[in-house]
Amino acid sequence: MRISAHQRAQNETRIRAAMDRLLDGQIPPGGKCDIKTLARQAGVDRTAFYGTRPYAHLREEFEQRLQALHTAGELPDPCDSQIARLKNEIDSLTRRLARHEQTITGLTDLKTEALSRLAAQHEEITRLREAADGTSAIRRLPTRAPTIGPCS
Repeated sequence: MRISAHQRAQNETRIRAAMDRLLDGQIPPGGKCDIKTLARQAGVDRTAFYGTRPYAHLREEFEQRLQALHTAGELPDPCDSQIARLKNEIDSLTRRLARHEQTITGLTDLKTEALSRLAAQHEEITRLREAADGTSAIRRLPTRAPTIGPCS
């Protein structure tokens, strides 16, 4: 069905108004900032935006304006904004987790090294005590039994 020039002008006015609303972030429930929602908001058949159809130039204008907003870092669609925010948060948490894992690995290595040194020192002390038992010039100090509670 052919439409008159007046009807086409009215449709273009509605499309431009809907385009402005969508690009300003006024996304209807269940919609996105896309051609499908634009057509639905303007009350125009979506196929009129493709190929050599009458409103293809408006689709191109909409896509250019949307791309310009994305390039400027503005996301009119709250879903897109939330997705971008969550992706950034995931990246941040992934980096944080990697740092924590690196710290844990370092601390585990330090613990292993400390235990190894303690074991070596204990062996050296035991060896020195055994060597000192045979020498008469060295007096052994009495050892205390461990006490429980505060010191008196």
